Amino acid sequence: MEPRLKKTVVMVGMMGAGKSAVGKELAQMLGVPFVDSDAEIERAANASIAEIFARDGEPFFRDKEAQVISRLLDGTPSVLSVGGGAFLRAETRRRISQAGISVWLKADLDTLWQRVKRKDTRPLLRTANPYQTLAALMADREPAYAEADLVVPTEAGFAIETTAEKVIEALTRRPDVLRTDPHDDTLSPDQ
Repeated sequence: MEPRLKKTVVMVGMMGAGKSAVGKELAQMLGVPFVDSDAEIERAANASIAEIFARDGEPFFRDKEAQVISRLLDGTPSVLSVGGGAFLRAETRRRISQAGISVWLKADLDTLWQRVKRKDTRPLLRTANPYQTLAALMADREPAYAEADLVVPTEAGFAIETTAEKVIEALTRRPDVLRTDPHDDTLSPDQ
């Protein structure tokens, strides 16, 4: 029984939650494309996220990020990973809800810290106390993440495949997103 994706699945959550790694695995399991909004922004700007932040500032970046996400949602159903701050914008949450489904990969602070502490590609963590900054970001962002359509916990001990399977399990409860009946050829109303 081959699942069929009817809407784009948008992976949201904190940096280090596994949005890209789990998203790639999920896309492979579902047989659909994987797209990373940060990679799309970097390609369009011919600059890294850190360079865009430094050159143009976070507000400019967030505007471009919202535009890119909206464009990607209009494409073929896929798995889309978005940056940790993308889902904070009410307009972006609304757009994702209309055209896709959001999945919050929820991880605890220590798991996130273990995954991001050695990376220097996170412009928001370039502070005197990056752990404290991460904790503050998490506290600020979790109310927005809680508005996601689905919540899937992820833990340090989980394999990427295990988390992707948990996402599929959550998606199967949404027939408007994932068809598991091979005889059902209907698409969602907006397709």
